[in-house]
Amino acid sequence: MSNHPDDEHSGHASHEHATHDPPGETSTKPERTDDNTHHAHEAQSGHSHTEIEHGNTDEVEHPHDARHGGHIDEGSHMAHTDHTGHERMFRRRFWVSLVLSIPVIFFSEFIQDVFGYTAPIFPGSIWITPVLSVIIFAYGGVPFLSMARTEFENREPGMMLLISLAITVAFGYSLASLVLPGTTPFFWELVTLIDIMLLGHWMEMRSVRQASGALDELAKLMPDTAERLTESGETEDVPVSELSAGDVVLVRPGASVPADGEVVEGESSVDESMITGESRPVDKELGSEVVAGTVNQDGSLRVRVTKTGDETALAGIMRLVDEAQRSKSRTQLLADRAAGWLFYIALAVAAITAVAWVLATGFNLTVLERVVTVLVIACPHALGLAVPLVVAINTSTAAQNGMLIRDRIAMEEARNLDTVMFDKTGTLTKGEQGVVAVETAGDWDEQRALAVAAGVEGDSEHMIARAIRNAAAEREVQRASVSNFENLRGLGVRATVDGETVHLGGPNLIEKLGIKRSAEISSFANDAGANAHTVIYLIREESEIVAAFALADVIREESRQAIEALHGMGIEVAMLTGDSEAVAKAVAEELGIDQYFAEVLPEEKDTKVAQLQAEGKLVAMVGDGVNDAPALTRADVGIAIGSGTDVAIESGDIILVDNNPMDVVRLIRLSKASYRKMQENLVWATGYNVFALPLAAGILAPIGILLSPAIGAVFMSLSTIIVAINARRLKGVDLTA
Repeated sequence: MSNHPDDEHSGHASHEHATHDPPGETSTKPERTDDNTHHAHEAQSGHSHTEIEHGNTDEVEHPHDARHGGHIDEGSHMAHTDHTGHERMFRRRFWVSLVLSIPVIFFSEFIQDVFGYTAPIFPGSIWITPVLSVIIFAYGGVPFLSMARTEFENREPGMMLLISLAITVAFGYSLASLVLPGTTPFFWELVTLIDIMLLGHWMEMRSVRQASGALDELAKLMPDTAERLTESGETEDVPVSELSAGDVVLVRPGASVPADGEVVEGESSVDESMITGESRPVDKELGSEVVAGTVNQDGSLRVRVTKTGDETALAGIMRLVDEAQRSKSRTQLLADRAAGWLFYIALAVAAITAVAWVLATGFNLTVLERVVTVLVIACPHALGLAVPLVVAINTSTAAQNGMLIRDRIAMEEARNLDTVMFDKTGTLTKGEQGVVAVETAGDWDEQRALAVAAGVEGDSEHMIARAIRNAAAEREVQRASVSNFENLRGLGVRATVDGETVHLGGPNLIEKLGIKRSAEISSFANDAGANAHTVIYLIREESEIVAAFALADVIREESRQAIEALHGMGIEVAMLTGDSEAVAKAVAEELGIDQYFAEVLPEEKDTKVAQLQAEGKLVAMVGDGVNDAPALTRADVGIAIGSGTDVAIESGDIILVDNNPMDVVRLIRLSKASYRKMQENLVWATGYNVFALPLAAGILAPIGILLSPAIGAVFMSLSTIIVAINARRLKGVDLTA
């Protein structure tokens, strides 16, 4: 604020609309199991990265047993984990293994036969392939073996157990082939399998990595120190942690309130948008309550501390965010289910193959080769990439369209949404006051009224002043020159324009001056009040109201388009707001919203999401404030507006870079398209196995058709290529509404 304290318009708080000043908003969530954030990757691959036994402990830089959301420590900051270490680990192992795989493939006899070249021979060249393969198996294969052990111990076979089975069999058989005549080594197949799986996991981890900073961002709202008043009236800087109930602190203009408390001296306005999400600063005077983490505006306040530490409203929100993060459910994806089925199928086919060939030919190397071929071919190159490739392309496509994906599972869930709940202020609306109507009296017209009002409000940073100036600028109205400007605390402002005295203020001002409203102005004010608009009056010579301005939080044009598009997709739209019933009803009716919740208190915003979930609905929450953070985390899909607060962004599963509700529609369209690609890829990947396994087992051997391991590997590679090409087609999906 500058040159124009909020108190000059304190009369605005009692106009023809119900005002609001709700504090922050929080949550409780319907019971769910597991940590969604922690298991975002586990759900895909059926394993827990917490169980990976890395050969190098500095590859993962956080405790394996830590949980997302962490806990509140003594400094009220959160301990949490992310997947950054895992991403680095898979990336490093992929590149090292890939480099070592090049000579393995180059010196492979099968590759030489296929491409018609002869690798150079020199002393020791025959050992290049087996030695490097051993290194790749030991370095690149270890994570999969470790994660397979977890699946085995949990009796939940999945991708890791299937991969480990194939690479172990291929590795063991290839080593044996060095000394067993008549056998074909699988070294090139072994290393390419490990490379592809490392690549798939690296891409996946990069896509799903979640910087779990919501609680840290909340903690940053709290100042580190406070100015505590001593008995002598002096101030002393003390750590916030040393404050106790009953202490009196000085909160200067621009400073954050260090603890919940009550104003004992001073007047000011406080920006509570970080807590309430609402755009209007709240006037504070003797006896007013203030909340820790909110920002004082233009006046000094002396505040008696009532709550500190874990008792503050902000700490309560932090606990609710933590609780909501922990209570998300785990989603088991199709790829892991398919891998689990394939594991049992591979073992069954291998057993049947062994019995059948032993009965037909007796036990010999041919039987061993058939069994090994079945187990190696069962390993899902394509299946391992079917979902990660789509995830990676989905993530990049979303980013190009202004959507940042933090939680892959939530992105997949978006396709099933049947309810989207929007926070009103800053999401459906611009979060700032705007002039929505003007009424003039006598010989005054709208242009003249705006010119004078904008001139009077010329130097103020008050929201109402900015709204009037913006209205004048939009209409290309030149501001009038003013003099003798004076702030009338609690009433409005006064200035001289063209030799005449003009006042600008709310109902308190006209009551103070004893002015009667004309029929036209009175009717305008009543209509504005019915729509929950703020009314400001322009008064000439303390005797005549020459104009009235109706102000409201401006609705985004994109909001109408988004709600219409969502309805077209069969999705219901709900709205949450801390505003009055009248304001909420007016906005809901104007936008065609199906259901709204007004005057929502801090602890209610989250429970409104839970209420809809209890009705069996899959709910997305779209918001931008600290008060939205628990609801964002509680919702099945949390969508944070990118220009909102950092904590809302950190709590959301998906972040919209622009303040455009239409991006919610694009998000759902992309989710549906991505899921289709995942399904198609899974069909291609598993279809290969359905075709190749019987051939590998030798079902057509009686008619002379026998699938060799090498040819099986070629088919496997073709399946992988088809999956990759199909995934890339996602880039061309049409997201326009």
